[in-house]
Amino acid sequence: MIFSWMHLAIMIFFLAGVIFATAPILASLLIAPKAKSPALFQPYECGMSPHGSAWVRFGINYYFYALLFLAFDVDVLYLFPVAVFYPQSTGFMPFFEIFIFVLILFAAIIYFWKKGVFTWPRRIKV
Repeated sequence: MIFSWMHLAIMIFFLAGVIFATAPILASLLIAPKAKSPALFQPYECGMSPHGSAWVRFGINYYFYALLFLAFDVDVLYLFPVAVFYPQSTGFMPFFEIFIFVLILFAAIIYFWKKGVFTWPRRIKV
């Protein structure tokens, strides 16, 4: 095997990367205070002392809304690359593709609306 300056540079940069990755961890182990306060184990609520238990049960509807938001948010993100490419495209094919994509999203919204997902119950039973 022929050893060149490039191999030496790669080894030096690899060693420097390992040192830069482990040095902060070792420094925090050596420098950090060792005393543990009971306040460190409490949940943080904007600088105020928490009231009640940290284990609060939420209704399942919160999770449905969060999942719906994520699903439609990610789907809308697919439209950005298409919108950037759209001015360079020729013909009506990209328009029809975008139209079908948005039509499927609209059909999903109507489906969820008909199933009653968007109606918030008056009382959440736990």
